[in-house]
Amino acid sequence: MRRLACLALTLVSMASAQKVDALKDVVTSYRLGPDDQIAVSVADSEEIANRQVQVDTNGEASLPLLGRVKVGGLTVEQFEQDLAARLKVYYKEPQVTVTITEFRSQPVSVLGAVKQPGVHQLRGAKTLIEILSLAGGLRDDAGNSVKVTRRKEWGALPLPGTTADPSGEFTVGEVALREIMMAQRPEANIMIRPNDVITVPKADLVYVIGEVNKAGGFVLAERADMSVLQAVSMAKSVN
Repeated sequence: MRRLACLALTLVSMASAQKVDALKDVVTSYRLGPDDQIAVSVADSEEIANRQVQVDTNGEASLPLLGRVKVGGLTVEQFEQDLAARLKVYYKEPQVTVTITEFRSQPVSVLGAVKQPGVHQLRGAKTLIEILSLAGGLRDDAGNSVKVTRRKEWGALPLPGTTADPSGEFTVGEVALREIMMAQRPEANIMIRPNDVITVPKADLVYVIGEVNKAGGFVLAERADMSVLQAVSMAKSVN
């Protein structure tokens, strides 16, 4: 958490701008799913005017005139078009507007050396650092790099060196946390998309044994390598 906290003030303005664009992308590309809350309105309709509905576990929702309709797997635009086609039985040129009022099916998996690994729901637009914070922050044995795996439907990760996995269904990129925290590459604090998988590997260890006060393994953390003198210093001093 200490590492994450030092970044907050540096990235606030940039993250805010990114969030606006990211939220637009999410709404455009997002496919509705169970537990999402939506508002449906049909122009000049008393039956369907800002109707608040929830998508059930089967991916369906109940609406006046239409009964149960399939929602899951559709984008907002696709759902609007589907409703307009169905409502032509009742209205000449139905003008349908669908708004997502609450996202519920945007899981992000955070694995590895974080305090609360598991699946976290992406509430609105969140950056990589914010998602790591939701996972309780980094453990003391966390390494300095984070791997992000993204489905191809969200496009390639905006990171240098991003590669496609053998199946071609995902792109994989790596972020050096130190570069973000030192404000060397704030753009690396990327916006996270639904179904991203974030993996924080453990840091490498160097072992110091023998005539020292504190023998054992020591986390390299931000260091790529370490001299013998530095390792002995970490083990306090020679007895």
